[in-house]
Amino acid sequence: MALERIQVTAERHAANGASKGLFCLGDAAERMEALLGEYEGRIKLIYMDPPFMTGDRFYMRVRVGEKEWRGAKGSYVVESFSDRCTRDEYLAMMRRALELSRRLLSDQGMIFVHLDYRAHPHVRLLMDEIFGEENFLNEIVWVYQSGGRSIHHFSRKHDVILFYRKGEDYDFNIEAVKAPRTAPRTSHMRRHVDPDGRVYRSIRSNGRVYTYYDDDPVAPTDVWQDLPHLQQKDPERTGFDVQKPLALLDRIVKCASRPGDWVLDPFAGSATTLEAARRNGRNFIGIDRSPLTLNIARRRLAGSDYSLLLPEDENKPTSVCNASVRAGIGFYHVSLEDFSVDMPGLPELADPLDVVDNWSVGYLRPEGYAVMAEFARNRRDGALQRELAVPAYAGELALCVSDITGSSHYFALPR
Repeated sequence: MALERIQVTAERHAANGASKGLFCLGDAAERMEALLGEYEGRIKLIYMDPPFMTGDRFYMRVRVGEKEWRGAKGSYVVESFSDRCTRDEYLAMMRRALELSRRLLSDQGMIFVHLDYRAHPHVRLLMDEIFGEENFLNEIVWVYQSGGRSIHHFSRKHDVILFYRKGEDYDFNIEAVKAPRTAPRTSHMRRHVDPDGRVYRSIRSNGRVYTYYDDDPVAPTDVWQDLPHLQQKDPERTGFDVQKPLALLDRIVKCASRPGDWVLDPFAGSATTLEAARRNGRNFIGIDRSPLTLNIARRRLAGSDYSLLLPEDENKPTSVCNASVRAGIGFYHVSLEDFSVDMPGLPELADPLDVVDNWSVGYLRPEGYAVMAEFARNRRDGALQRELAVPAYAGELALCVSDITGSSHYFALPR
């Protein structure tokens, strides 16, 4: 049967996880300002990977149906974000985001801003002004190997991450990110083996002997060469351009927050920060204006306790959904029978449901749409599960279908 389309601006995913979170679809500054009422002075860590003033538009090739994830066939190209603006517009945007960041940070809080050679000098001056030069901690250089080599200048193979504290009472945990040495100390040192078989090195200086065990963990310096860039076929890839590796965000989350703290990413993109926070028992808040991030977040945060906030004026394309509901013992079994959406330029579909990226069934509550069962296509086979079972509770049943562009379509389900 054809379903009645409804307007929903909040989606709730409940789970018994160690952390809880929030994802807001919309402009970073607008959403950050709205967070002040509840979260001002409560955020422990902000990681920010804003646009870099490249002048480019970035696109994501999304999977369509059960076909291959990438390639000309079986995929659909969607603009993920635009990085076209003047320098004045860019700096005005960054100033607002940084000013709001400072208000949201707790007294023990820290902020990491990820940039490249284009934006880094300008944002460094802004951060000195907003946070104070005395609160600058590090200019972290993330070195990676990717792409080709330039013949006109030295190839640019690093990003810069500016690291500031809010104040002197910041809570930095270097012990959490120590790791075994990648190579032992060798210069001018003698090699020994102790009675337990552990290898160590020694050197005499100023009448004293210093020893260093090869397997003792060491802290990273401000040059990070041990965290590789994501390759094109890396299984971690979501398809979102400029995605950062989970290992990079894992290090930042561990050293600048503790379990139960709040972590904010105002340019969430591929939702890597949110997953790193969740994996380490931190609470998380993500903001992004690209609807594509909604699909990525639903997939990466599956099984977490979090909410999605959607703008009221979202201009979704026209869509039609057909589904049936069958009553069982303590459950309703909902079958997704057909779904179509007005989307220009789609490749030829073997099945109309190929346009579905993920879907869910739940109940309409005063706080929004409460998800009770959900399914998202995976990268291995892409097969669509067409039936979901939800507990039989009191209230109005509803269904959400998210298409491959990230638009979420909500429908009322008759009993």
